[in-house]
Amino acid sequence: MAKPASQLIDARIKEIGGWRGKTLAQIRALIKQADPKVTEEWKWEIPVWSDNGIICTGEVYKRAVKTTFAKGAALKDPAGLFNSSMGGNTRRAIDFHEDVKIDEKAFKALIREAVALNKSLARD
Repeated sequence: MAKPASQLIDARIKEIGGWRGKTLAQIRALIKQADPKVTEEWKWEIPVWSDNGIICTGEVYKRAVKTTFAKGAALKDPAGLFNSSMGGNTRRAIDFHEDVKIDEKAFKALIREAVALNKSLARD
């Protein structure tokens, strides 16, 4: 029997450790604060957070923890958080690097905006 996604994400955070594990854990907590109804999934060997469709993914690399928003190009980003995958027509991402403080208020606002977009598209 497959483990629940939440356990797989817990295991990934523990396995990674260090600043990257802490950053992924913080991102996860902020997503849950912004959207208490969020569904955690495990797809493509990475954490995926959904609510009426994919909100974002959490990928870990050597020098960054990347949060890729599935429909990021359609989101307003007044705080300028998006700093990666800017060339595509659909996705946008935020690369979080070591020793960079996350703008929690702006990040949660982006999560809520992504959820609202997914809900509006689900009604169409």
